[in-house]
Amino acid sequence: MAEIFATLEKVGIRKKIIHCGKGSGIDYEDGTKLYFHYRTCKCDEDKSVIDDSHKYEKPMELILGKKFKLEVWEVCLKTMKQNEVAEFVVDKKHLEQYPLVSKQLREIFDKTIKKKEEPKHCCGMMAMSEQGLGHADLDDLVKNPQPLVFTIEVLKIERPGSYEKEAWTLTDEEKIKHIPNLKERGNELYKQKQYTEAADKYAEAIGLLEQLVMKEKPGDPEWNEIEDQKIPFLLNFSQCKLLLNDYYPVIEHTTTVLKRDSDNVKALFRRAKAHVGAWNPEEAKQDFERVMELDPTLSNSVKKELKQIDELKKQKDLQDKEKLKGMF
Repeated sequence: MAEIFATLEKVGIRKKIIHCGKGSGIDYEDGTKLYFHYRTCKCDEDKSVIDDSHKYEKPMELILGKKFKLEVWEVCLKTMKQNEVAEFVVDKKHLEQYPLVSKQLREIFDKTIKKKEEPKHCCGMMAMSEQGLGHADLDDLVKNPQPLVFTIEVLKIERPGSYEKEAWTLTDEEKIKHIPNLKERGNELYKQKQYTEAADKYAEAIGLLEQLVMKEKPGDPEWNEIEDQKIPFLLNFSQCKLLLNDYYPVIEHTTTVLKRDSDNVKALFRRAKAHVGAWNPEEAKQDFERVMELDPTLSNSVKKELKQIDELKKQKDLQDKEKLKGMF
């Protein structure tokens, strides 16, 4: 432990343990996820508080090795055990990014704060000094760099592989392996009639495929393969939204499928149903008629849908007439 303290001192970090944690050694590999609370204070007599994560609903999360903007936090956390509370006095040379990181965290955690556009100046710190961050205390830190005290409490530690990774942390290989799992989980939720949750899983898979396809050249075999993989997820997502009476996403996503596969019967049928729900009767009829051309076995079902459109149109016409009567 003395060696850890000495190493920190050499780089301008002074540590004091307030409450000992549990466990023996401290050996964290990249990919370890830590949940923690932090309080940031000035080194003045009053120890003026700048930030305190305890007032937010959720603790802070950090994954080691993912190049968090405030590198000194990762350095500090690597010296801590679970349930440990420690105070770190950090030299100002490590804190150039703190005002911007603090601003971003406040906006993430505190929904009442209106997000301010970040400076697009070639020099971020100069831009912050000129334009301000929208927080007087952080603007003061930009203009007057100074040491800060971080009081950190480690709540939970999860080793790599023990938690479900968020999409942004996955490698391309991990994304490819994760996509079938999302499909399977989405299908299970769909069978349980948990349509909102199922749609979320399909949407997550679509998002991963979008990230992968961006790295390929349009028209290349790899690009085409990924675009084709998106189709069943788009259709499944559309079906969930259709059952939830959320019609416009259905129209949007089935149209995406039809741009890729203009004769996709499932996409045409689901878009037709969504057009009925959104009350675009002419567009619905066109899609239903195309479904009958492509798959005559669905003629009876389509005829029922077309009959329903005619009945709804009559009802709406009557309602419009009644409204007009009331106007005169």
